[in-house]
Amino acid sequence: CRSQCGATTINYPFGIDDGCGAPHYRKMLNCSGDLFFQTPSGNYKVKSIDYDKETMVIYDPSMSTCTMLQPHHDFILSEIQSVVIPPTSDSIFALLNCSIDSPILNHYSSLCFNFSGHSCDELYSACTSFRIFHLGSNVTSGGYPPCCFTGYSTVKYMSMNILDCSHYTTVYNTDGLKGIGPLDWAYGIKMSYSVPNSGCERCRRSGGTCGYDTETEMMLCICSSFNNSTRDCAEGTVSDSKSKLGSLTLFPLLILVVGAFAVL
Repeated sequence: CRSQCGATTINYPFGIDDGCGAPHYRKMLNCSGDLFFQTPSGNYKVKSIDYDKETMVIYDPSMSTCTMLQPHHDFILSEIQSVVIPPTSDSIFALLNCSIDSPILNHYSSLCFNFSGHSCDELYSACTSFRIFHLGSNVTSGGYPPCCFTGYSTVKYMSMNILDCSHYTTVYNTDGLKGIGPLDWAYGIKMSYSVPNSGCERCRRSGGTCGYDTETEMMLCICSSFNNSTRDCAEGTVSDSKSKLGSLTLFPLLILVVGAFAVL
């Protein structure tokens, strides 16, 4: 099991080789030069993993930013991903250039909110890439089209087409952005994961690497390329010793049998 991808350390419960880490996170990470988080909507570059806080920050290379406008697309997680590694509550989705008929401006207006004293209108005035929307025909009295700060649950259940917003960007660690302008916000999506209680600590203390059987997805303690155990490496060593002992005991027995036939 590889423990590094570029500058990012790979620890349990994650793995970049099949059979490594916890099966809940199977094939979620891909190491191709950089580390990427794989979802049904695309691959997102992993900016960091904090194993103490159990969080991962990912970045959408196709996402609009303060300096670059990108075509919109949806952020989609698989069913298991939305359960075991969902975006944190302080990861905010900023929906921009929305139609006045957008459901979040009408029936679901309660889904929009401000954070740390900031409103989404600030993105229009502070970000070069978003100022272009000022030239659009569908604008409010303030000079810019409607926008909305919302949480992951909104984009989980409603696509960008349903939301009727042409672009989005994401910001994380929003609780600490009071008094800080959009140019200095942290852009990306922070995910929160949990570590399965599968006896991995016992495996690691014995010098092994936590993994799983690729067919049954049962937990394995990987001790070497030829020796796996269900619990820890000490257990596997005992099994190997018994196997070697059996071979050594059998060898002199064969010599005695051959010798007996020679005498006859």
